[in-house]
Amino acid sequence: MRLLERNSTGEFILTKDFVDEDEVPPYAILSHTWVEGKEVTFEDLINDAGKNKLGYEKIRFCGERARQDGLEYFWVDTCCIDKSNSVELQEALNSMFRWYQKAAKCYVYLSDVSTAKRKVCDQPSEFPWETTFRASRWFSRGWTLQELLAPRSVEFFSQECKWLGNKRTLERQIFEITGIPNEALRGTRLSQFGVDERMSWTKHRQTTRREDKAYSLLGIFDVFMPLIYGEGEDNAFIRLREAIDKPLEGEHATPIQHLHSN
Repeated sequence: MRLLERNSTGEFILTKDFVDEDEVPPYAILSHTWVEGKEVTFEDLINDAGKNKLGYEKIRFCGERARQDGLEYFWVDTCCIDKSNSVELQEALNSMFRWYQKAAKCYVYLSDVSTAKRKVCDQPSEFPWETTFRASRWFSRGWTLQELLAPRSVEFFSQECKWLGNKRTLERQIFEITGIPNEALRGTRLSQFGVDERMSWTKHRQTTRREDKAYSLLGIFDVFMPLIYGEGEDNAFIRLREAIDKPLEGEHATPIQHLHSN
């Protein structure tokens, strides 16, 4: 696991790759939705490039918020993983839930929620930005489910980097948007919720690559498996179900229902 830190000139650089997770220092982590071609990549940072990309502002935001929270290090998925290395990518995707879980802070940057303007709506809202918050793309993506559930501290920010609230202060809205029980949002172990119920939390979420609809659930079910891009969504879910059912063998578990939608 690599982290980002600010160097003496104020630029962001990558740390060494921490092989032993016990050696990883406290860090903040970013949750966001990607904009194709506008995110800063691992190669950009290695080549001291990417500062003109839109995604660099998100890195700057995360680094500044981490500093304000007394954290020297932070992690951003777009640039802390060498995606050209298939072994590293597979390890990262299998470890992602744990990385979010161990973060001291998780900052959710909502690029489609603004505090500067209010969308016209007939429904009364507690906050001027609540209508767009409820419609944010972040709540419809596959990978962001674990980014909501895994960390202890999840804070939401607008496109202007204004604080909107956290997982507790926005609990009612998040429950109404996602249907995820408050107990799960508050940190109850996910194993306390049935397999079918956890599957239902993902029903309307989408991923860019179809296999990721299954792969993004590995941490939700605390399982690990090889990632085979090109196997297709159905095959990925079959293998996921097998991985989930395997620990339950001998316990007379009933087969789980395949709830994802094509």
